[in-house]
Amino acid sequence: MREKILAGRYVLVEQIGVGGMAIVYRAIDRNTGHSVAVKVLKPEFNRDAEFVSRFQREAEAASKMTHHNIVNLLDVGMDGENRYLIMEYVKGQTLKEVIQQSGRIRPATAVQITIRILSALQHAHQNGIIHRDIKPQNILVHADGHIKVADFGIARMANSSTLTKGDSVMGSVHYFSPEQAQGQGTDVTSDLYSVGVTLYEMLTGRVPFDGDSPVAIAMQHLHAQPEPIRRYAPEVPEAICHVCLKAMEKNPQYRYHSAREMASELRMALEGRVSEMQPRLVQTAQQPQLATPSASAVSSTRVRQTTGRSRLRKPNARLWLMTAIVALVVVYGLYVGTMAIYDKVVNSATVDLYRDSEVNAAIREINRIGLKAKVVEVHHPSISAGIVIMQTPQEDTTLRKGDTVTLTVSMGPATQTVPDICNKTIADATAILRAYGLTLSVVERVVSKTHDADFVIKQVPEAHSVCQNGETIQVTVSGGIAYVPLVKGRTLREAMELISSSGLTLNAAIEYVDTQEEIYHDRVREQSIAADTAVIQGTTLTLSVYRVQSMLRRAKVELELPASDSLVSVRVTLLSDSGEVTAYQNDFPSNASRHPEVELVSSNAGEFTYRVYVNNVFKYANTVRFE
Repeated sequence: MREKILAGRYVLVEQIGVGGMAIVYRAIDRNTGHSVAVKVLKPEFNRDAEFVSRFQREAEAASKMTHHNIVNLLDVGMDGENRYLIMEYVKGQTLKEVIQQSGRIRPATAVQITIRILSALQHAHQNGIIHRDIKPQNILVHADGHIKVADFGIARMANSSTLTKGDSVMGSVHYFSPEQAQGQGTDVTSDLYSVGVTLYEMLTGRVPFDGDSPVAIAMQHLHAQPEPIRRYAPEVPEAICHVCLKAMEKNPQYRYHSAREMASELRMALEGRVSEMQPRLVQTAQQPQLATPSASAVSSTRVRQTTGRSRLRKPNARLWLMTAIVALVVVYGLYVGTMAIYDKVVNSATVDLYRDSEVNAAIREINRIGLKAKVVEVHHPSISAGIVIMQTPQEDTTLRKGDTVTLTVSMGPATQTVPDICNKTIADATAILRAYGLTLSVVERVVSKTHDADFVIKQVPEAHSVCQNGETIQVTVSGGIAYVPLVKGRTLREAMELISSSGLTLNAAIEYVDTQEEIYHDRVREQSIAADTAVIQGTTLTLSVYRVQSMLRRAKVELELPASDSLVSVRVTLLSDSGEVTAYQNDFPSNASRHPEVELVSSNAGEFTYRVYVNNVFKYANTVRFE
């Protein structure tokens, strides 16, 4: 895909991802000036009916959905033979990257993220769409914390009667369900299994099943049980572990039957409403019968002829032998019985009833009888903090001394009053919510004449309403207001200064248009947003600029590229007092020189600082002189 502008509207700025069938770019919509994500089917698949069908199916699925936790579709089209989707651009990271950086995610945060994934899936399922590839790599975490489910590339309609080649087993092997591993059909419970795997990874920092090959991993999905979550993350409440493992049951009938149902159970787990939660229905195997071998022959004894005297002495010897054996058996039985009684009395303890007791009193009693206490805290809407809600094992159970009794203890109600954060800065609002155990999520930035940039205009839920502890408060934030200057016809330097002084951002990827008219050299031909348009402060403006090849200044520099096993994208910019513009851009395969010599182009002479970006990450800076 060599075009810099798609369909005459979308200016491709940078490549941000590559999938199995498509390349994703960040682009600027020339009509709005906003960043968008452009998903372009790889050219080699343009004539492949199977991949075209999948691409069209993603467009069809996305067109049926509009949800704040789903990456929304903005446009669909073709540019020549290139098929593309225009999606909203989410600035941030994938959930996989967040997990890799943090190791493990706090249980309350992991549950809140999962609830938002389930909210998106409930919307998709209600519209008859099964995602079939839920995994952390397809969950986008906006820089403000908002969660978006992406990539419905292998989704299908729930009422579809046919599947294209390979569809039934598509999806990532670490996350797909047992029925996907067997190549069977999928339904909403398959998505919920993948959500369970994703939650497991957030809580533990690892996937439940791993192996040397996809087949080995798939077999574990079919036959193996995951390691207990608390083995890797002891701080995770049992109730949350319960929901995660129920979602990952091998038999779809034993999982949750809807995303809403699973989300409701997660809320109960957070609030401590354990008694209202569903049990796990685990299919157990029938115990095998043990076959007992029977004796088939008895050895015979030869009767020896003896004298009468010997016949009289032999019974006496036998009698003494039998008496000795019986005595030994009796003594052994008395010993075993005595030791059993001793062990039962001295080395065992009976669990008492601790439910409804104060936790410290219960712990003292448990320690007094030689057992250990383990406390799991959960919120409860009606039971005061510090009171035992549940215990494991139940009362009257006999344990060996040193064994553990687990106490589930109330942390008190999970609901609270939402504070008023309107007219506060994002930083101040975030600090206020953190003190309440709440988080902030910016859902929209709008042009505002009445509020300075980064001030909260609206919040949901509203102030003084009741919300759950740990809930996310969604806010609409002022982006301030800026007016686009008229830069058409000005020199690039003048345009850069005007854009900067207006509080806007210049897109470093300038579109250059060759001309023979020297009077137009280095002057702006077009601007992506019309002059005097009111926009959010910091909005990116894209320019096209005339240039005369014979008037350009050129200089060669040697780049220093890192070793890589894959294609690397390299961009070199020139930095001046007015801003930063791209002077060179190209992709280098893994076998290319790591010290290539490239030519930079400038409209002006003099010494400049150039900056080198590899895969859109700044690597180093140096200076270059244009004569």
